[in-house]
Amino acid sequence: MIKDRVALYLQDAHPLQDGIKYAQYAESKGFEAVWQAESRLVRDAIVPMAAFAATTARLKVGSGVINNWTRNIGLLAMTFLTLDDLAPNRIICGIGAWWDPLARNVGIERRKPLLAMRETIEVMRRLLRMENVTFNGEFHHVNGIELDVVHGRREPRNVPIYIGATGDAMLEMTGEIGDGCVLNYCVPPEYNDKALELLEKGAKKAGRKLDDIDRPQLMVCSVHHDRRTAIDGAKELLTQYLAQQPHIAKASGVGEAVVKQIQSIVIASSSPTRECVSPAASKTPPACTCTSTTTGLTKSLPISRLGRIIRAIPALPTAAWSQPFSTKSAGGR
Repeated sequence: MIKDRVALYLQDAHPLQDGIKYAQYAESKGFEAVWQAESRLVRDAIVPMAAFAATTARLKVGSGVINNWTRNIGLLAMTFLTLDDLAPNRIICGIGAWWDPLARNVGIERRKPLLAMRETIEVMRRLLRMENVTFNGEFHHVNGIELDVVHGRREPRNVPIYIGATGDAMLEMTGEIGDGCVLNYCVPPEYNDKALELLEKGAKKAGRKLDDIDRPQLMVCSVHHDRRTAIDGAKELLTQYLAQQPHIAKASGVGEAVVKQIQSIVIASSSPTRECVSPAASKTPPACTCTSTTTGLTKSLPISRLGRIIRAIPALPTAAWSQPFSTKSAGGR
């Protein structure tokens, strides 16, 4: 029998001080981990991770997910070395390839994302093993560098690297080289069936099995005493990400015409505030909301919708996210 595994996933919907309290509460209730998103230009993942790590004793703390473009590889390795100093053997590096147009708008050219990710993971792993590293790739060039620990722990660090993969090619490569895969949200169960096939295909290339790869599944949870209110809360978040993030729109299965209509409303605004997202939410099909998110009545949700998702992918560890006592949920990659 597979042990239930549940984690908390937070982005920027709560004040950071509240996030710390939620992480502590989750730990007291037996949650396995807390993940901090970093996707839009809103909240950095590292500062909240440090706060969660410093105020809990057992909970694993993951980035869900940082990108592999904006932090120099030396800085990236020393950042996770420092987090591991704060919470030894409790830190997870979740890393993804980011998304356009946001990356492009801040000057990042996301060319050859598979090769860039492969190089990043190879160099970072070697640094965290406390090796002296020389590497001359297409994206990373380092010469005789190492994590220069003079005072403290010199041993190799146990920081597993999970790739936030959504597209087919990245999923397959994740199966080959990742310690885990952070599977995206706002997607129907059918998407995950294919994702598992791609992960297994990649795993076989490396002589591994699917079960060798940890697979936390992000879920948007919107729970309320009133079903309509719960669905509306989920629709707002789904609408925002359909408008902003093309890779999620593609994976969601929502028709291209509907996505373009939503984008025309949201992107026309200077910033995606709730006031501009709400009108666009009326264009999001209710059926899509119910298959791509976890919504429902407070008393019935754990048995109905959540149970259905877990049964659809029985081997999948679940990283579930919800906003306590609220109708809106937020997170992202």
